[in-house]
Amino acid sequence: MLAMALVAAIFCAASCEDPITPDPPQPVGPTSITVSPTSFSVGQAGEKLSLSVKAPARPTVTGLPAWISFSDGTFNNYSITFGLTVAANETYDVREATLSVSCTGAASVTVKVTQAAAEQPPTPPDPGDNDAWKLAEKLGLGWNMGNQFDGYYNGSWAGDKEGYPEEVVWQTPEAKATQATFDGVKAAGFTSVRIPVSWLKMIGPAPDYKIDETWINRVYEVVGYAHNAGLNVIINMHHDENHGVNNDYQWQDIKKAVNDATLNTAIKQKIKGAWTEIANKFKDCGDWLIMEGFNEINDGGWGWSNDFRKNPTRQCNILNEWNQVFVDAVRATGGNNATRWLGVPTYAANPEFEKYAKMPSDPANKLMLSVHFYDPSDYTIGEKQYSDWGHTGSASRKASGGDEDHVKEVFGNLSTKYVNNNIPVYLGEFGCSMRAKSDTRAWAFYLYYMEYVVKAAKTYGLPCFVWDNGGDGSAGQEKHGYIHHGTGKYLGNAAEVVAKMKKAWFTTSDSYTLEYVYNTAPKFGN
Repeated sequence: MLAMALVAAIFCAASCEDPITPDPPQPVGPTSITVSPTSFSVGQAGEKLSLSVKAPARPTVTGLPAWISFSDGTFNNYSITFGLTVAANETYDVREATLSVSCTGAASVTVKVTQAAAEQPPTPPDPGDNDAWKLAEKLGLGWNMGNQFDGYYNGSWAGDKEGYPEEVVWQTPEAKATQATFDGVKAAGFTSVRIPVSWLKMIGPAPDYKIDETWINRVYEVVGYAHNAGLNVIINMHHDENHGVNNDYQWQDIKKAVNDATLNTAIKQKIKGAWTEIANKFKDCGDWLIMEGFNEINDGGWGWSNDFRKNPTRQCNILNEWNQVFVDAVRATGGNNATRWLGVPTYAANPEFEKYAKMPSDPANKLMLSVHFYDPSDYTIGEKQYSDWGHTGSASRKASGGDEDHVKEVFGNLSTKYVNNNIPVYLGEFGCSMRAKSDTRAWAFYLYYMEYVVKAAKTYGLPCFVWDNGGDGSAGQEKHGYIHHGTGKYLGNAAEVVAKMKKAWFTTSDSYTLEYVYNTAPKFGN
């Protein structure tokens, strides 16, 4: 019995165990590489792509150009998905890349990436022979005496002088203008100067709005220095505009005027009175003098405020009214003012806001459109101080947008719409903060930017005035120093920059075209 029980137990133990389950069949690895898709067609703006790969071993991707960035994936069951990010193509040529996908034990395969080119702006025009083109030749390459007569006392340090302009309040005493200043500007090769002027509390009360004689006489004297040097001159009304600041002396407040008809009427009366005073003082000056109504009128948002973006025409129509008052006031004083050229700005002096501008009526038919150009501002005046600009610059080293195609588009529109229709347009300000010459890369792109913008201005018939705020000639944000405002001598490395600008404006060789400048852009790689 015991033996039988033992046999039964052994039998039961053996028969009650779980059955042995064989391992599931493993997927058979591929013997070759397959990719999906086998090619990509990408638009000019760039795109994020996914590349799926099956391979017998973990694959790698080679042949990536600088304009395609790569992100890895996880290799699982012989499959992996890679990420490819194609940057915007800012050149005028279609570009292609052939990527190679390879791994151990299999033949490599290729993947082709093709990207569309940037759309070329209109072909630069041939110079015309109307008055607008002729005036561009006359004014030529200009220089701004910036932060000089437009400087004023402001802030807690100003005390009872707050709101009063003063010649060197934003400069050093040595910067006081002399005849040597403008002789130096002329010798450097400039043909015109713009002298920004703030009037502010120097304007007396209504109804006469009489301007302080000492102040206006000093402006007159300095304008005379420029004329004696053989330069054309622009004077304006500069920091009387209010960019949303709460004070009572920057009286051109378009943000408030747009919602207050009574205030708008008062501002227009003051514009008329002040410009009548200025025009009478300068009425005997010849046609070498141009008067510019305002500088950069805006509400403080520079075109990006909610009020402006909701309805841009509301504020722009107010500026159109102010421009008309300015023209009427100057023309009414007679003498040479009846026929001299007058400049009227767009909103914020932005060339792209010309679409909201209405040229004033003018019996003399001698009005110019005034715009400024600092695009892209993150490169020219921003805090980041990017090293690169243009189609050869590295995307990681330059501000977005604003490359050569943007310059051609903006200038081309102004030329087609205005210059070719006999309405002169000028860049009352342009420029870029100085780079350190010791930084070979940044200096090369800086020179290229200045040369390209001036050459484009010349090509499209736009006289241009570089901004010079009297900076000491060193590198950094808001360093725009070229000519010492007192001595007329070059500052720092400015002579080399001015030479580039002169070459761009005055060189007449058929081979020295805007395209030539484009093709000689700096090349440093990443």
